[in-house]
This record gives sequence, structure tokens and C-alpha cells, in this order.
Amino acid sequence: GEFGDMVQMGILDPTKVTRTALQNAASIASLMVTTECMISESPKKEESCGGHGGGGMGGMGGMGGMGDMM
Repeated sequence: GEFGDMVQMGILDPTKVTRTALQNAASIASLMVTTECMISESPKKEESCGGHGGGGMGGMGGMGGMGDMM
């Protein structure tokens, strides 16, 4: 690849591409200004141990007649 003056090399930047890029950027900027809150993904902390053992599952409620099996 060569570096040089794009006009002298005959490479012209299409107006439609530049206009569309600016239009999209302005659209996103206006959404950011008018949005009251934004949700982004926060970095997750990796656990060094093997994880948790299935906690939080709760009992087997709703199974009539099986409450005395424990």
C-alpha cells in the first residue's frame, strides 16, 4: 500500500458514504442525549474455586403427601 494525496491518486471519497456515516453518528448521539438511563454490561469477576453447589433451588413444593419423606 502507498500513502499519498487521495485526489491526486484518483481516489474520491463518495459523498453518500460520508453523509450516511455522519447521519448515523448524529442519530446515535441524539438517542444518547435523550435517553434517561443506559444499560451496559459490567465486567464479571471470575471465581477461582469450583463454583457453588446447586444452592437456591428450594424444596419440591406442591407434591402432596411427600413432605414426610425427609
